[in-house]
Amino acid sequence: MVKVQTGEKILSCAKVGFKGVVSHFNDEHVACRLISMGLVPGCTVEILHKAPFGGGWYVKSDSLHIAMRIEEASCIVLR
Repeated sequence: MVKVQTGEKILSCAKVGFKGVVSHFNDEHVACRLISMGLVPGCTVEILHKAPFGGGWYVKSDSLHIAMRIEEASCIVLR
């Protein structure tokens, strides 16, 4: 279980349509992958679509559209 400060939310717990700002990442290895895709702390993220049965996520980050797994979404902390 990862502790999160008050007012912060894990991306994988958010609903479709939620908008937030990336605060930090919980996993160093996943963070490197996400940063290389253009998802950096301080950027705005909006959840566009979630696939059924725990499938992929489709998010918009500033002007980018990124598909990711739930494992990656659970490492993103929003404020």
